[in-house]
Amino acid sequence: MHLEQLKLSHYRNYREIELRTDHQVNLFVGRNAQGKTNLLEAIYVLALTKSHRTHHDRELIGWEGETALISGDIRRKLGPCRMELSISSKGKRAKLNGLEQRKLSEYVGTLNVVLFAPEDLHIVKGSPGVRRRFLDMELGQVYPAYLYDLSQYQKLLTQRNNLLKQSAGKPLSPGLLEVWDEQLATVGIKIMKKRQSFIKKLQAWAESIHRGITGGGESLVVSYAPSVPFTEGESDSVLFDRFMLKLTQVKEQELRRGVSLVGPHRDDLTFTINGRDVQTFGSQGQQRTTALSLKLAEIELIAEEVGEYPLLLLDDVLSELDKYRQTQLIETFQGKVQTFVTTTGLESVNFEKLRDAAVYRVSAGEVDVLAGGAEV
Repeated sequence: MHLEQLKLSHYRNYREIELRTDHQVNLFVGRNAQGKTNLLEAIYVLALTKSHRTHHDRELIGWEGETALISGDIRRKLGPCRMELSISSKGKRAKLNGLEQRKLSEYVGTLNVVLFAPEDLHIVKGSPGVRRRFLDMELGQVYPAYLYDLSQYQKLLTQRNNLLKQSAGKPLSPGLLEVWDEQLATVGIKIMKKRQSFIKKLQAWAESIHRGITGGGESLVVSYAPSVPFTEGESDSVLFDRFMLKLTQVKEQELRRGVSLVGPHRDDLTFTINGRDVQTFGSQGQQRTTALSLKLAEIELIAEEVGEYPLLLLDDVLSELDKYRQTQLIETFQGKVQTFVTTTGLESVNFEKLRDAAVYRVSAGEVDVLAGGAEV
């Protein structure tokens, strides 16, 4: 898939902008705080309707506007598509080829993107919540039905938590909590099984890529660590019973604390290299290589699942990588993945490896074309 044109209106520090982005590699160059990351974020939001930088949509709307608009002309194997997303205090509205979509889950997945930013190192060494967000964002754009299940689960979880808080120190009506338990377990096992299947596929790609990057010296294993353990192939009824048993075991603790302690919202991922936990014992180089392997694995997994490669967004990461890892990254996307790169200076980019690249200067919310194609 290919993003041929991007338009922004009142998005962050961009009042109005229209960019032709039909090169295979598009480099946005400029000093910090000029709006380079905002451009990549806009592409990410156009695809997923959510930002990777904030949970507050109001922050995406420029100071002088009431509504932020993002639109993009996409070329896919199935043909061209115009994507439009508007963000206001009233919520989000999404259109495909001019037709408004009833649900955002019907819109997400039209454009697939993989973002690699310096903060992605936190996927490896950060909190479980960071890893769950990584899982949810990637699963959601490949399997839109997952977003529906996740939304249902989050609503049930909120309602169950409210009941637990209201019941703190008070006797619960018989069977009241069990009704929420059954609903939580029913939707929860759907999410857990989809996560397990996704991670199994991701592991296969990540292990192969990591072995290549390290010259065969390291073996990476990515594992799912659900709060309700299960093995592949177990029936829904067996998993449901185990989920319910876990809830029974922690019931008194939940009532004391007023919060749900079992379910997908407590899941995690683990990473090991040659049998050693990367988060605890890995060097910074190993942690960085693990994060890089994950992102490159995402690209291949999405291509495998949807039949074409996603866009790759590289936010100020080339300067973070040594020459060898940068070369590995460029060789992975060169010629098959349309890539958008932000950088503070061109000296950090290995131009010898790039083909069909365009360079844009970004300054105070304005973008100028410096060079395109063979001129780079």
